[in-house]
Amino acid sequence: MCGFLGEFVFEGELSSKEAFANLLELSKQRGPDSTEITSKERFQLGFNRLAILDVSTNGNQPKQSPSGRYHVVFNGELYNYNILSETYKLKHLISTSDTEVLVHLLDLLGIHETVSLIRGMFAIAIIDTQSDCISLIRDYAGIKPLYYGLNEEGLVFASQFDQVFKHPWFYRNLELRPEVIKDYFAFGYMQAPQTIYSTIHQVEPGEIISIKFTGEITRELFCAYSPKPSTVYEENNATTQALDVVLKEVVKQQLVSDVSVGTFLSGGIDSPLVTAYAKSNAPEIDAFTIKIDDPILNESKIAQQYAGHLQIKHSIVEVTKSDLISNINDHFKGFSEPFGDYSSIPTYMLAKKAKLKHKVLLSGDGGDELFFGYERMLDILDKRAWFYIPKSIRKPLIRLTNALKITNTWAPFFDSFNDFVMSKHQYLSNDTLNIFFPTQPYSKAMQSLYAGKMQLSNANLLNYLRWQEFYGHLQRVLIKVDRASMAHGVEVRVPLLDKAVIDFAWALHSGLGKKHRLLKKTLKDCLKLHVPKELIETKKRGFDAPIYDWLQHDLKEDVYKHVFELPIYGQEHIKINAMKAFVSDFYNKKHHNAWGVWHVYAWQKWAYTHLDFNFYMEGYKD
Repeated sequence: MCGFLGEFVFEGELSSKEAFANLLELSKQRGPDSTEITSKERFQLGFNRLAILDVSTNGNQPKQSPSGRYHVVFNGELYNYNILSETYKLKHLISTSDTEVLVHLLDLLGIHETVSLIRGMFAIAIIDTQSDCISLIRDYAGIKPLYYGLNEEGLVFASQFDQVFKHPWFYRNLELRPEVIKDYFAFGYMQAPQTIYSTIHQVEPGEIISIKFTGEITRELFCAYSPKPSTVYEENNATTQALDVVLKEVVKQQLVSDVSVGTFLSGGIDSPLVTAYAKSNAPEIDAFTIKIDDPILNESKIAQQYAGHLQIKHSIVEVTKSDLISNINDHFKGFSEPFGDYSSIPTYMLAKKAKLKHKVLLSGDGGDELFFGYERMLDILDKRAWFYIPKSIRKPLIRLTNALKITNTWAPFFDSFNDFVMSKHQYLSNDTLNIFFPTQPYSKAMQSLYAGKMQLSNANLLNYLRWQEFYGHLQRVLIKVDRASMAHGVEVRVPLLDKAVIDFAWALHSGLGKKHRLLKKTLKDCLKLHVPKELIETKKRGFDAPIYDWLQHDLKEDVYKHVFELPIYGQEHIKINAMKAFVSDFYNKKHHNAWGVWHVYAWQKWAYTHLDFNFYMEGYKD
């Protein structure tokens, strides 16, 4: 797990070594153990290493394949590297790292066949000196980040957004994309493949982008999950037993490390399940739980019960309100792109505390998205029928049925089923956003992600909603976990997003909404093999923060400074009076949308933390 930076030129010259080294330094927290730079005539590669496998200098990067044809930087972990080494009888390995296996396979098999074989979480850049081509590759779930900027001068690629937009080829000509700014204010993150800048992009999950030194580009998806998966498994005891076998093997592989490994443990389903399998393979493993001094949010007691039953070492990380508040500015330094999920703050603090004991932690992320874990899925299934009724009829009808207490919902007031589904993921309503951005639609990527499928059967609609969660909401979760953990040089592995688990889940035919209303039924059935049923049925409290109270009190002064006293970044694309009125109404108790206010605040905090306003804000006046 590391941070890398690279550039190669189409025309002109490479950056100076000093400028390149300064940009590489921006990701030093991702890889504090060593820094190396390789410079050639047409390209430069830089790497900040977090040493996990083969912690000696033999595992350092950038790495060159034995033939000298391929130059590689790789962020992440390949969990099947030992199997691949044995299968292909690789010889003359000078390191026991997974990167060593990767570069040998490239010589033996080439890029595409190698990528088809590797399993793990990864962002990889490969320069092929024989074909004068670079390939940018991102894992099938989007766990690891990979940004790139492209213009007539050349290509810049990196683990962090700021390493690209601050590059001298780009920072003087950054052009904001108002449709992606609107996406951010609605959803709180930048959806791949786009960013808020027109010349800077993200590699999509499961994508290979190949760029020749002539500038010619080809894109292909080496792994893409369909909204219409083939059904193989029904929810039953045999399926539970089969998943149990898969999860045991996956967690076993993800425990392989030359440094110590721990787990996150919450009061829910997913992380206790991962912890149970980890305990069976590594009896001395530690589990970490965050304890927030808020009785509504604190789930450490439930986690303690899990730990006690599993007989696992358990560390409860006590985090006070003052701890969280005092770390907010440092937390924003760890997020080099606009990001609006405030649960990143307790995640940041948990990683900070866990780093005192471990470099590697296992988390339970991905379970909700893969195994039908969100209440909103059921709500969409329940309310879909309203949208078969013309809008002119359903609106007065729902007013009547609500008044008669036959129903209690405002879902039919959405203009379309698409809008209703999208609203489940938004933190600012379309009504508000249309005031902020009166003529601006959402980006094509976001519109495509949430295009409605109202005519599908319940089973197929459920699969489609799962597909949206995987390629939408999950991407925001993964940004949060990666940035919050890597800010402290901590590697977080996500066993539930191993390809074997994703493939299994994608073949699962859920009875949710038809045979039962049990969210994550198959995962819960797996967990019942390890802990008492009574623990599983305890309501999860959530990994959250009391953001409404923070904004109304502790952060009020800083919010006022960034929203009302400082220029709004991108104000040429935003109705800033409307945005300021929205924030003002929150403090005047005219609405209680703390999430929406946080998105405005986080946008400004990102801009004033990561942008050079002496340059970027020239001409910005209220």
